[in-house]
Amino acid sequence: MSDEHAPESQPTPPARPQRPKMMVDLDPSGQVTQRDPDRAQRQYLNYAFYKLDASFRRLPRDEQEDMKRELQQAIEGWTNAPAEKGLIVRTYSTVGTRAEADFMLWRIAFDLADFQEAQARINRTRMGGYLTQPRNFISMQKRSQYVNRIEGSGHGLELLPGQGRYLFVYPFVKTRAWYDLSPHARQGMMDEHIYASGPFKGVRLNTSYSYGIDDQEFIVAFDSEYPQEFVDLVGRLRYTEASLYTLSDTPMYTCIKKDVAGILNDLA
Repeated sequence: MSDEHAPESQPTPPARPQRPKMMVDLDPSGQVTQRDPDRAQRQYLNYAFYKLDASFRRLPRDEQEDMKRELQQAIEGWTNAPAEKGLIVRTYSTVGTRAEADFMLWRIAFDLADFQEAQARINRTRMGGYLTQPRNFISMQKRSQYVNRIEGSGHGLELLPGQGRYLFVYPFVKTRAWYDLSPHARQGMMDEHIYASGPFKGVRLNTSYSYGIDDQEFIVAFDSEYPQEFVDLVGRLRYTEASLYTLSDTPMYTCIKKDVAGILNDLA
């Protein structure tokens, strides 16, 4: 065949991204195999939201500043403990982003009693008498049965809280129908969910579990520098099949990372 009759070469189409391969746990609850309880040490998480009574702002300025310094010492002093206790706190302002809360303390510890001690420190301050808590979420770190089945994803449980300027926090509850699905059906929906999230590299997810220790099932916290990317991510996930099994995912809090001094300056 002469060159003039040779078929024109077609450009090679770009390779389509492939979904990661998954493995399905056929007994995620452990009720069939009667797996032993896991008593390994885990981190607890506390998302504590606070509201300042407006009467505080009518106090003399010097008195306000003195009380603010006392509260700052109480919040920051909580982490002055032996390193093995693993106490972590990240601080956020919600002034201007949420009506019923002014700031949020994201605390992490290995012992629930440490959260009690942290709140007791605040309660003993004079400014603590002007604070209420409209929301206080408790949860526990746990390996996801879905995400950690991505090949090569690793099996670590280390949290990296507060990496971005913004934190988007909300309680999350699945419908009971979700738990009646087969493991394959749930994993397939979560595969789609994970795949849809793939391009949003600027959003980091911290999911923790509240079964039995608080009203919700999960606390979801998205860490990011880009609110617009998070809005687009949430919008895309509305189109996934798994979203049909969401019972509730409000209230949603937009938190802006600030040090304690910055938070207190926002308050008064």
